[in-house]
Amino acid sequence: MSTSEPEKGAPQSLTAGHTVPAGLPEPEVLARMANEFFSALPEFIPVAESALTEVRRNASFPGAAQPGPPGGVPVNSTSVSLEGLPSETELRALPATSALPPVQAQIPAIPGTAIPEVPGGVTETRYGGISSLSFLDEIRPIFAYPKGTPLPVVAPGSTISIPSETELQALANSFSITATPELTESFAVPGAPQLPGTAMPRETTEFSVGYSFLNEIRQLAPGGTPTAADPLRIHTAATPWLNLSSEPFDVQAIRRDFPILQERVHGKPLIWLDNAATTQKPQSVIDRLSHFYAHENSNIHRAAHELAARATDAYEAAREKVRRFINAPTPREIVFVRGATEGINLVAQSWGRQHIQKDDEIIITWLEHHANIVPWQRLCAEKGAKLRVVPVDNSGQVLLDEYQKLLGQKTRLVAFAQVSNALGTVTPAREMIEMAHRYGAKVLLDGAQAVSHMRTDMQAFDCDFYVFSGHKMFAPTGIGVVYGKTDALENSPPWQGGGNMIQDVTFEKTTYQPPPGRFEAGTGNIADAVGLGAAIDYLERVGMVNISRYEHDLLAYATESLLRIPGLRLIGTAKEKAGVLSFVLDGFRTEDVGAALNRQGIAVRAGHHCAQPILRRFGVESTVRPSLALYNTCEEIDTLAAALWNLTLGHNSI
Repeated sequence: MSTSEPEKGAPQSLTAGHTVPAGLPEPEVLARMANEFFSALPEFIPVAESALTEVRRNASFPGAAQPGPPGGVPVNSTSVSLEGLPSETELRALPATSALPPVQAQIPAIPGTAIPEVPGGVTETRYGGISSLSFLDEIRPIFAYPKGTPLPVVAPGSTISIPSETELQALANSFSITATPELTESFAVPGAPQLPGTAMPRETTEFSVGYSFLNEIRQLAPGGTPTAADPLRIHTAATPWLNLSSEPFDVQAIRRDFPILQERVHGKPLIWLDNAATTQKPQSVIDRLSHFYAHENSNIHRAAHELAARATDAYEAAREKVRRFINAPTPREIVFVRGATEGINLVAQSWGRQHIQKDDEIIITWLEHHANIVPWQRLCAEKGAKLRVVPVDNSGQVLLDEYQKLLGQKTRLVAFAQVSNALGTVTPAREMIEMAHRYGAKVLLDGAQAVSHMRTDMQAFDCDFYVFSGHKMFAPTGIGVVYGKTDALENSPPWQGGGNMIQDVTFEKTTYQPPPGRFEAGTGNIADAVGLGAAIDYLERVGMVNISRYEHDLLAYATESLLRIPGLRLIGTAKEKAGVLSFVLDGFRTEDVGAALNRQGIAVRAGHHCAQPILRRFGVESTVRPSLALYNTCEEIDTLAAALWNLTLGHNSI
């Protein structure tokens, strides 16, 4: 073919006896485009010349030619014959749908892509014994080829062989998997085989950050299967999944991340059920602290040397991780403190002293930890303000109608816990915040018992202050956070004076840094702030939605197990609960129960939990409090229940 440009508008030669209509590309260009197209096809679609034959046959192109040379043409061939291809006009005349089977729609998602966004993603044996969706790796070779594998030569006249749903189901059955109606409706890929036994609890429109656990108590025995009274939950359009992780939840893999869980206490494996007091630390957090002290240790912000730059970068990166984790608008609203207690005191002594006046009112609830009672008592005594308390019902939930009656024009601040540390009650935080804002009051939300168990979103909650402690979310002790809205922080004077928080000092006057610097006097807890960032990285890898779903089911299982024990009374049975089970046992002092459990290697808290008012509301001075985290298992709950049974039957001396 001549390389000279043809006369404009003249037909171009294709092959001997064929011409290309004016305006179409040169044959070499078409060939190159075709080769690029076929080589760029997704790896799971083994297209060959026979596929073109099938297209021609089913679409009934006028005058369509039959496939090329005998033996077929491999799709990765360096040359493609254009003989018999339909013209542009014929292609445009094709119907909207083709007779080829919908290849991609029949291929289930492969693990590690989009599919593990299932409620719970739980892999314990009680859900059917499949630890992941890895059995799809056995099915995949039927219709997919690994990257870099040359596709086979397909003989002329053959068609693409794609297994039908029936064939895929038969293959799944060969792996001893039984389909269930629940999973038929929950699987998200149209036309895909159903995958029972992969821990897909059914989502309901009622499922949210809280837990309606008492209405969902179910038998989730280790090694067993859900009973008929245990409907699985599927997601709906009204309750989208907002997971941060694409990995399935594997509690045994998670347990291997926490070295202390290999400890033995009194010759028994450690069962850590004191998570409301503090959580254990994953190896990644331990390693990050070690790396900081080995390679980055320095004071921050003021030096010009390399280690100062590394330490400053690590510290401020941790601030950004906190911002992202709680969805705050800017890192300037994140203040590092020692913990939630110091955070509440900071707000009381800075914003509170500035804005609370005589006869103003501060509202708290009966559920509060002492740390969210004492600072406000002291402030009210100093300022002549009044402390008002919202009552709770017999289940331990806030009475919203009584809360409404307490709100008024004198209300300056509402401070309450997102989750009760003593009862596990999840308060209706969004509603309470909105109600307070109608009266112009500021709101402090104590998130110490919530932040590691459920997704927390500052822009959705719209609270003015939010406080939490790092050590309750798998980070080191001695580090915590105050989130404050920009206007609230800017209208709060410093609480402590010293280095870092100043811009300029003379003997006559001092000017302060803007937030958050003005609230971080002196050398901060730099290493543990970095450790907090590592803990956030860990939680995000697991996925907060995964954690919430798993702990929800574990709480339901634990509640059912404990309620079977004669003489055991649960304190706090609110409809919305997180992973705290507070109880008393007839005939036994709480400290004696705690000591007996300790001899079995089981760590629980026994006492008043720094929440005496709420326990007295239920007529007790102390309780035994097992509390759950992402690494606890049903087997551990069984061990706890067995120890309590033995205690009640006199088989375990005190």
